[in-house]
Amino acid sequence: MKEMVRLLTYRKPRPVTLVIMDGIGYRKETEGNAVANGCTPNLDRLLLNCPNILLRAHGTAVGLPSDKDMGNSEVGHNALGAGRFYPQGAKLVNEALASGRLFEGRGWRLLVRYCRQHNGTMHLIGLLSDGNIHSDIRHLEIMLEHLAFIEKIPRARIHALLDGRDVGETSALIYVKRLEELLKKLNTEAGVDYRIASGGGRMKITMDRYEADWGMVELGWKTHVAGEGSHFTSAEEAISAYRAENPGIIDQDLPPFIIADETGKPVGPIMDGDSVILFNFRGDRAIEISRAFDDEDFPSFRREPCPRVAYAGMMEYDTEAHIPKHYLVEPPHIDHTIGEYLVIHHVRQMAISETQKFGHVTYFWNGNRSGKIDPRTEEYMEIPSDRVPFEQRPWMKASEITDRTIDGILSGKYDFIRLNFANGDMVGHTGVYQAAQIAVEAVDLCIGRLINATEKSGGILLITADHGNAEEMYETDKNGKSKYHPDGRPKAKTAHTLNPVWFIVYDPSGDDCIRFNPEIKNPGLTNVAPTLLQLFGIEPPEIYDPPLLLFKEEC
Repeated sequence: MKEMVRLLTYRKPRPVTLVIMDGIGYRKETEGNAVANGCTPNLDRLLLNCPNILLRAHGTAVGLPSDKDMGNSEVGHNALGAGRFYPQGAKLVNEALASGRLFEGRGWRLLVRYCRQHNGTMHLIGLLSDGNIHSDIRHLEIMLEHLAFIEKIPRARIHALLDGRDVGETSALIYVKRLEELLKKLNTEAGVDYRIASGGGRMKITMDRYEADWGMVELGWKTHVAGEGSHFTSAEEAISAYRAENPGIIDQDLPPFIIADETGKPVGPIMDGDSVILFNFRGDRAIEISRAFDDEDFPSFRREPCPRVAYAGMMEYDTEAHIPKHYLVEPPHIDHTIGEYLVIHHVRQMAISETQKFGHVTYFWNGNRSGKIDPRTEEYMEIPSDRVPFEQRPWMKASEITDRTIDGILSGKYDFIRLNFANGDMVGHTGVYQAAQIAVEAVDLCIGRLINATEKSGGILLITADHGNAEEMYETDKNGKSKYHPDGRPKAKTAHTLNPVWFIVYDPSGDDCIRFNPEIKNPGLTNVAPTLLQLFGIEPPEIYDPPLLLFKEEC
């Protein structure tokens, strides 16, 4: 029987539902694997009976600098929606710094000029780690060296957001000590006054996203701008004191702190005439604080004080809304997304998630553009996230998302539905193994319900993820073996992983005899968009990576 790759034109299943299990990847080892050890009868059944493969979701496959770089939700959803990879934030910043282009750009020159004209201080706010998801400490170091030795800016202050999420959960002092060593060198050799001025855990201050909790940003404003909060003589003292007060606390949850001099005066609140750089390159957790600095009409909280400053982000975080007004590095200009092609072909779309991942199935999916491509054919649904620690409610809003998705599947209103279950990622980041296992099981329960709805509607269900997380909840050595504390407890891992993710096709009718094309070598997330177009009978554009599926003319 002759087999051929062809468009699925004789039967167009409706709807096609794409489930993105955020942070649920595949890993062979079972120790510390909340996915493999969870009760997941629905995933198990699909993997046993349906066509499925593993997709690359990290490193160069999604536009990151190297294959040592773990995947993340931003680049994962960019790749899913774009059909090919684009050089992403970390790689673009690396290139701009290596070439010197960053220091010649309009954004950098504006900040330096403003600082000199007003005898101001240069402030740098951002995530202090080498996780390479939101930021990289090396970018900060290069900029500080340039400011001190080349620009000869006399004063700089760093506002250090502590990670413990994309890196080890209690690794903050490694980065603080590394930064302090550099500051000591710059102060001595260049004769400048560069210090850490404030900081706090990334899940406590400044780095909120999707307007889930503006109170985080307001607290960050009070910390970085107003200089309000608990005073310490150094960041190291602050971190050590908070850990002593609350044993077991991890870096992302540390309260804010202010560094004060011997008189008790904060060493670096942001004031009139200062310049401010947000050195994070990823957009979702950078937009709100950028709006707080940029927007004249700002309703979200009272900015007191509200100094006149020059502000720039590392990148333009929202290319549609132009947030912020000034930036240091051009972002990837992602065009010809699958959303654009589906709109052209009048495919009716529904996108849904809870607040924590709503922008991933809309903003990132659409190539870092806010808003709908065509409101006439698209509907976006946001389920408000709970404001509680994720490990305390690991099921999050998966059930509510599923309720609305099932309504959409059975309504006949939509041709394509995409949804994101945030559980595996958000709970995985807490480092609490038991909670992560419950999170995975909650997603599996919801997949069972979606299977039933797909059977009733005559549609097709696709299941994948944007990166791994919950499948590797313990830190591992180079041989993949789990690491342990001296007391025998496993060392919790809160970061994403380098593991692949599943791509599962469930066609309850069996009419299309779907299987995967063995000629597609090393498939990745970028192959998903052209595969979706296959299922809609739309020829994937030549600029896309190849589609994954084969269909038989006869069974």
